[in-house]
Amino acid sequence: MNEKTERPIAFLDLAAQQKRLGPALRERVDAVFAHCRFVMGPEVTELEQRLADWCGAKDCVGVSSGTDALQIVMMAENIGRGDAVFLPAFTYTATAEVPLVLGATPVFVDVDPNTFQIDPDHLRARIRAVREAGKLTPRAIVGVDLFGQPAPWEQLRQIAQEEDLFLLADCAQAFGADLNGKPLGREATATTLSFFPSKPLGGYGDGGAILTDDPERADLYRSLRTHGEGKTRYEVLRTGMNGRLDTIQAAVLLAKLDGFKQELARRDEIARAYDAGLADVVQVPARVPNSASAWAIYAILVKDPAEREPLQARLKERGVPSAIYYPLPLHKQPAYRDHHDGSSLPVSEDLATRILALPIHPELTDEEVSRIIAAVRG
Repeated sequence: MNEKTERPIAFLDLAAQQKRLGPALRERVDAVFAHCRFVMGPEVTELEQRLADWCGAKDCVGVSSGTDALQIVMMAENIGRGDAVFLPAFTYTATAEVPLVLGATPVFVDVDPNTFQIDPDHLRARIRAVREAGKLTPRAIVGVDLFGQPAPWEQLRQIAQEEDLFLLADCAQAFGADLNGKPLGREATATTLSFFPSKPLGGYGDGGAILTDDPERADLYRSLRTHGEGKTRYEVLRTGMNGRLDTIQAAVLLAKLDGFKQELARRDEIARAYDAGLADVVQVPARVPNSASAWAIYAILVKDPAEREPLQARLKERGVPSAIYYPLPLHKQPAYRDHHDGSSLPVSEDLATRILALPIHPELTDEEVSRIIAAVRG
């Protein structure tokens, strides 16, 4: 059969995943319908413990989304008007919108041209510039484990300590990744997770979690996710939010956790196949040293921006989907332009013009992986 007439490949195949996990998913979800505790049921507590155990963290707090996880953590630190939150310009909008929602100002930092992770040297320069300007008070650094790989945590911890800044890990795309032989989840004072369906560990709806080794912060996160309540439902200690994790999503995630290591291994196998088949025609992802990626996204770089649109068209013609993460760095987005100080962020701007993501999920067959490689090669 000619490649042009073959069945289109799915960028994310949740239907095939459900078919593979069907009995386990049904058993878990049926249990929720049996006990009818649809909000904060026993599956939430079980999931929190399993996630904490996976990462070696002392506490895990399940919440309604990765974005709400970020907001709860920043609310707990009283981050707000007049504060500066430093974060990479090349990431998803959620990381930057939360400081703005709380009245703080996101300060965008450029990224490494090879790993796409936040650039520690540029971060130091941005902190120094904000202090010298005197308009904002530096308060926090958000390191983003972009596309499944770890941020430069050793350098970020050192900078946070030297500058007396709160350090937050946005691990939305990287649960399951390792750094120096240990699972991500304890690199910062707090780590936020997302279980959006496209994530390596994704639910069938929104969901998130916060990991921390600080028991007092964990208690505060639990209060803030439930309207600021105290020891009883109608004791309101502070202004919080409705950020609770639905029990059905926890049940889905529990079913998926049982085979998650195998899924991570398959993602890595596909990434290695892409490396071997594409390294001579495009720039394949550089690896963060001493780490193992969760491979939320496999992003190649074309040599010239003019090459990307024709490549996407050829892939589409052959039934191969692709996506651009991200078409604009955050400081160029309409929502953030007025909050940016005008600093040049050339690496982020260049990456946005040349990056292209290929399918990478456990349901891909070897034959489909070969088709994708052949389509990219032309």
